[in-house]
Amino acid sequence: MKKIIIIGGGFAGTNLANKLAKNPDFDIILVDINNYNFFPPLIYQVATAFIEPSNISYPFRKMFQGKENVEFHLGSLVMIHQQANIVETDKGYLKYDYLVLAMGTETNFFGNKNIEEKAFPMKNINDAIALRNHILLSMEKATTTNDAEEEKKLRNIVIAGGGATGVEVAGMLSDMSRNIISKDYPNLVEGVGKIYLIDGSNALLGPMSQKSQQEALKVLKARGVHIILNTLVSDYNDEVVTLGDNQKIPTATLVWASGVIARQAPGLPESSITRGRRIMVDEFNKVLDTDNIFAIGDQCLQISDKNYPNGHPQLAQIAIQQGVLLAGNLVRLEEQKPLKPFSYHNKGSMAAIAKFKSVVDFPKGGFMKGFMAWLTWLFIHLIPISGSRNKFKLASNWIVSFMTNDPTLRLILGTEKKDANPS
Repeated sequence: MKKIIIIGGGFAGTNLANKLAKNPDFDIILVDINNYNFFPPLIYQVATAFIEPSNISYPFRKMFQGKENVEFHLGSLVMIHQQANIVETDKGYLKYDYLVLAMGTETNFFGNKNIEEKAFPMKNINDAIALRNHILLSMEKATTTNDAEEEKKLRNIVIAGGGATGVEVAGMLSDMSRNIISKDYPNLVEGVGKIYLIDGSNALLGPMSQKSQQEALKVLKARGVHIILNTLVSDYNDEVVTLGDNQKIPTATLVWASGVIARQAPGLPESSITRGRRIMVDEFNKVLDTDNIFAIGDQCLQISDKNYPNGHPQLAQIAIQQGVLLAGNLVRLEEQKPLKPFSYHNKGSMAAIAKFKSVVDFPKGGFMKGFMAWLTWLFIHLIPISGSRNKFKLASNWIVSFMTNDPTLRLILGTEKKDANPS
């Protein structure tokens, strides 16, 4: 049996592992810093107390029950020893015949230490819980302070980044302010204070169509979100956000959804690392200047696809498709058959803006918005959730939450501090 080590249990890594499960030619070890898989597109709903963390999380060991050739290793990558075909993790050493890197990305703070230390990123479950706790604690503090400026600071929320995550957080927070905060905190006449959405480009939802961008702008403005474009957040200190034009916004909450960078893979040739720390791969996802190391998902950059000469966007569908294809190619390698090159099949893109309001861009220029787009968004995001029980629980939570506008998940649990080792 050939030993395959997969580092990272996101969309790419789990699809690869599951496709090779029960294949007698391979012995697979999946390595991840968490003991669970989670669904990143919905962590903003955890952060805004709309769904439970368990709705979008699933233990790896349960996922791999009955799949005798798949093991789970709790740990993080320390070093790749290419010559010895060994991966060093913080828990030990693992020998491999094939190594697959699928660690995805981490938040990019662009070297700003103040923002890194004090802002709230949106990359994992721990981030979402920390932000939820912080927002709820800020509301509690606002009810007890006698300082008007302090109350304003506690209620204001600034979101840096107008991509899908930033738009979805802003929309959910505006709904939360309208439907929940006013009832939970009647003594806060204005509920959540001002919600600011800041982006350095001239439009929200940059990768999507102009129609989607305009719809997002229209819907969020109608819900009272203050949108500032063509401006970057330059600093965050003493609970004051400073913008590139030197405008200052007092706030106790800065949500950072402004960029990502690929996770480091120590031990790879320097020639294989390119912009945004992404790993250069060929048409079969093999890492440049290596023999038996592959990279898939957001962590890799592939320029061999004729439709994406500058590389693929970092989307879940690409990670899934690369994981599935690599599984087939590893089988073909063992059978000494020709490998199939990767070509992304674009299934379109979508974003939820607020309750009953979504946008969908179809691959050949089609566009949909409003309630039907929102239903489509719900359905598409329900399908990839791991476990039938989780699918049922998530659907049930959605039905109750959207019907009542009053989910009962506003619990302050754990800490409002950020995870020191996010994944």
